[in-house]
Parts: sequence; structure tokens; C-alpha cells
Amino acid sequence: MALLLELQRRIPDGWFLRRLLPALLFVVVAVVGGGQLGHRRWDDVGLARDRIAGALPLDPGLTADGAATLVLVVLAAVTAGLAVPFAADGVGALSAGAWPWWLAPSARRLTRWRARRWTSPQEIGRDAVRARAAGHELRAARLDARRVRAAPVRPTSPTWSGDRIRAAERSAGAETGTDLPGEWTRLLLEVPDASRAALGEARDAYQAACEALVWGVAFTAVGLWWWPAGLGGTALWLVSWRALRRAADGLCRTAEAVVALRGTAPPPSG
Repeated sequence: MALLLELQRRIPDGWFLRRLLPALLFVVVAVVGGGQLGHRRWDDVGLARDRIAGALPLDPGLTADGAATLVLVVLAAVTAGLAVPFAADGVGALSAGAWPWWLAPSARRLTRWRARRWTSPQEIGRDAVRARAAGHELRAARLDARRVRAAPVRPTSPTWSGDRIRAAERSAGAETGTDLPGEWTRLLLEVPDASRAALGEARDAYQAACEALVWGVAFTAVGLWWWPAGLGGTALWLVSWRALRRAADGLCRTAEAVVALRGTAPPPSG
């Protein structure tokens, strides 16, 4: 316990709360749930308590074996905490539509599938009006919610977030008259500190959603050995997927607002 308290004092709060603590929870669930309980004894709380107490003794007379176990657990958690951001970067790239060359065939097939299923928001809105006129309020409400989520133009990316980011780039490019994908770095250097901070917060929210999605997949995988972890991981995956879309939209809205403010700001005095 003293080691964890010392780590909390020395590690930035954001990294400790967002990465190390979930990693510790994952290691405990994987070792105790997947390695000790399994499917047959999935609800044996007493066994789980005994295993945790035996592996992490908290009394002052900590043995050498107990100290070694504690160090190994912390090292495993730190390793997982360091690996998750790299995996989240991959998830973020896939979500943004930047699929690697070896996934290009899958990306093209998924884009064509999304394009075939696409319906314009205007058409969905007309269907909602007709459903409401016919007295089908529940169907009309579902169509209204679908209209809000629908892409305004036919998909050109394998993901919703990729289409949203491309739309933001087109909008900002029209605002500035430049090729936005190649000008982001220069624009970030020219905007005020408050705008850069807002973009940083939006980008951090997007990264956090990607990391939560990675954790959801990881806990779901542990469900192969301990099914409650799979149930929790699936729930986390679903929540994170929706959070990722909201974060992508928030990032794009923030970027569009920053570019618009930059376009209306007076030029700096010489």
C-alpha cells in the first residue's frame, strides 16, 4: 500500500487515474478472476479475497515473497498502462479512417457497405414526419434520433468518425483557403493559447475514449476464462464506442470553431 501511495504522489494524477488504476484492476481481474476462479467458481468471493490477501499482504511484516509479488503486480500494471496508449493510437487512426495498407481491402469493402446503407438526413426526416402523421410516435422518435446521427453526405470513409473528420477538414479548408491536412501544424502555432488549450482538451478526450475502448476489448478477452470480466468488458466497449463518436464530433467542432475564430480575428499588429 505504501508503494501505491508513493506512486500516486510521484505520478501525475491524469496518468495515475486514467492508466495505472485501470491497469491494476485489469491485472487483478486477469490473475484472480481468470487465473484462480474461472467459470466454475466465478462467484467465489471468499476465494478471491484469500488470493488477493495472500498475494498482497498489507501488514507491517511484509515477507520477501509478498514484496516480490507486489512489485511484479505493479510492474505488470505499469507495463499495461504504457502499452494501452500505443494501442489507443491505433484505434484512433482506425476510427479516423486512416487504415494501414494491409487493411485497405477491408476498408474499401466497409466503405462500400456504409455507402449502400446510407440514407440522407432529409429523407430520414421525411420518414419521421410520415410515421408521426400515422400515429407511430415510437418509430418517429427513433427516426429523429437516427437523423441526428446520420452523415450529411454519402460516406467516403470506413468509419463514421472518419467521415466527420473529413467534413471538418473540408469546412476548415474552405474557411482558410488552404489544404487543411497539411496546414494543421502551422495553424496551431498561429492560434491563441486558449484555442490551443481547447484543442488539446478535445484531443485528450478523443484519446481517452480510444483508451477506454482498448480496455473494453482487453476485459472482454479475459472473459474467455472468467465470464463476468467479459460481461463488464462488453458493456465498457459499448459505452466507449459511443463516447468515441461523441469525442470525435467534439474534436471536429472545436477545430472548426478555432479555425472560424482565427479567420475573424484581426491580423497581428506589426
